[in-house]
Amino acid sequence: MAKKVGIPRGLFYYQFYPLWKKFFEELGAEIVVSDNTTKKILDDGTKSCVDQACLPVKLFHGHVLNLKDRVDYIFIPRLTSISAKEYICPKFGGLPDMVRHSIKDLPAVIDVEVNARQSPKGALKAAIQVGGYFSDNISDIRKAYNKAMESYTCFTAQVKQGEIPFRPMHKEQKKGLKSKKLNIAVIGHVYNLYDEYVNMNMLRKLEDSGVNIITLDMLESSVVNQHCGTLEKRMFWNFGRKALGGALCLAEDKNIDGIIYVMSFGCGVDSFVSDLIERKIRRVRDVPFMVLTLDEHSGEAGMDTRLEAFIDMVGWRYKNETDFSAHG
Repeated sequence: MAKKVGIPRGLFYYQFYPLWKKFFEELGAEIVVSDNTTKKILDDGTKSCVDQACLPVKLFHGHVLNLKDRVDYIFIPRLTSISAKEYICPKFGGLPDMVRHSIKDLPAVIDVEVNARQSPKGALKAAIQVGGYFSDNISDIRKAYNKAMESYTCFTAQVKQGEIPFRPMHKEQKKGLKSKKLNIAVIGHVYNLYDEYVNMNMLRKLEDSGVNIITLDMLESSVVNQHCGTLEKRMFWNFGRKALGGALCLAEDKNIDGIIYVMSFGCGVDSFVSDLIERKIRRVRDVPFMVLTLDEHSGEAGMDTRLEAFIDMVGWRYKNETDFSAHG
């Protein structure tokens, strides 16, 4: 009987799930994904996690609780770095320990460090260690990893073509825009942008308002890196580099009508990256820019009001700005 591997629907799930799913399935494991985020999952995670943690980490604990009695293993990789010469948030490196400390009676945790800072081979090394839970044949594990990478490459290609990641992940058809008028870039961590409960269906609400959405995942890495290279000092956070380089790229694009930065309350990286991005953008172009902060509150009125006001303002500017002289 196939071993069941639980994958919490949080944090880097929204970036790497197609890779993980294919890898485990090739090794004969059965994948069990936690349920879509609900108020109960968020409340359970908030109660079980330390108060000082950010919203996405609290939510991850809730998804682990949702899985723990249904699987043989829970996959919680110890992510140190996913790109050369860069780190990610240190909470990812300590996540398996945080979960074990906070949640009792867990099934076996697949806790393997992923560190690609020195070499991209760090990912393959981690895959071989994970594969060791299901097979003693290194050749089979390598084949599973290669097939997983092929699947992941297809997924990222779809995103580059303008797909929002949760659609190809869940085989959902893209919704046609009734009257596309505005191009708005939305910047943020994948787990803030694509968890529809946490962001209160923000992306779908934008689409329903006739907005064409552009995310960092749709930009070419070479272009992002080129713009990030203009900074006075190298950005050592993976997301910080993508966000800054992507924002500068988007700000120079005259087809972009506005930029929304989505951050979670309590995020140390976002606390300064969002401010730095706004300052940099203002030097390049006077494009409408808004920061939306997510927290445990579930009332949608504030979110809806801010989105509607931003879209109305951008739309008004789009239609009427040319009627005014540059002077005054």
